Amino acid sequence: MKFSEIPGQRETIGRLISTVKSERVSHAQLLTGPEGCGNLALALAYAQYVSCENRSGVDSCGTCKSCVKYEKMIHPDLHFVFPVIKKDTDPVSDKFIDKWREYAAVSPYFSLTKWLHYIGAGNAQGLIFTSEAAEILRKLTLKSYESDFKVMIIWLPEKMHQVTANKLLKLIEEPPEKTLFLLVSDEPDKIVPTIISRCQLVRIPSFSPSDLSSYLIEKFRIHKGRADDIARVSNGNIIRAIELCENEDSSFQDLDRFRSLMRYVWKKDVLSLIAWSEELSAIGREPQKRFLTFSLHLFRENLMMHLGQEKNGLVYLTGEEEAFSVNFHPFINEENINTFVEEFSLAHSHIEANGNAKIVFLDLALRLIGLFRR
Repeated sequence: MKFSEIPGQRETIGRLISTVKSERVSHAQLLTGPEGCGNLALALAYAQYVSCENRSGVDSCGTCKSCVKYEKMIHPDLHFVFPVIKKDTDPVSDKFIDKWREYAAVSPYFSLTKWLHYIGAGNAQGLIFTSEAAEILRKLTLKSYESDFKVMIIWLPEKMHQVTANKLLKLIEEPPEKTLFLLVSDEPDKIVPTIISRCQLVRIPSFSPSDLSSYLIEKFRIHKGRADDIARVSNGNIIRAIELCENEDSSFQDLDRFRSLMRYVWKKDVLSLIAWSEELSAIGREPQKRFLTFSLHLFRENLMMHLGQEKNGLVYLTGEEEAFSVNFHPFINEENINTFVEEFSLAHSHIEANGNAKIVFLDLALRLIGLFRR
């Protein structure tokens, strides 16, 4: 991937290029920012630029032997580590590398939920398992084949098992010669602190509305008004923007589930809440977490509506979400928002910890009845 294929992020790209020009490429870098900031795309473009045989002052050439292999993600000195699922006794990234190349080649802007759905995870959660540690060590102790640098891109290191994290820490502390670690994280607070302290931090901002809108117009051939609206609602998150363009079904489903939940809670319809929790328990853990994250988003936007922030452009809702929120936002205020956020965040933590989904969602629903009765 070339830097020119990434919409915006010129300042970050300039900083990355300058490290190569000045020959000060840090051996371990953590590229992090809010979800949908394009950190994986930047890591891919940076790795290609570092290894390019004929790079310019602003980008890789895209045509040399190295770039051609990087575009296909088959360069022998490029390695990937990413969350996978446990289908056998030895779950490592290399067993999913073909699917990874297929998926990332279409677009480098995707969420963990989308990736796990692509590999058929079902209820399984994506993790970087202990068995990955030996693979990382094996790959990086080999000499480079074609490039000056061996590059290892670790996508979502916050999903790494403790044993693997400890092995990675040792490699970062005493790196093999000419090795470049690029850690791509959405939640750096969940990474082992000692790893973060040994990485050069590259903070990446969200995309600007104008850059995001231009990208959507070019990629999806939609009119400017629609692109501007999606860019505004996405709040700089390119993953959300693409999802809204490609398929609005998941957002509609989550909104419908949230709307049903609130209706049953308001009516204190326990039987319907039991059926609702059973339905949610059957959709898989990643979609369950997506729903809870979506719900937290709705609570935040409805609080902003309650505070009259529409006029300041601080409410980010689609048309369907806004239509629902017109009647819902009076029930969300400064006094109850923290409790709602705590309950949904707790449910998210329980689902992430493999809690019984039916119990988690029914417990959440019953607790909400108590909150609305206050």
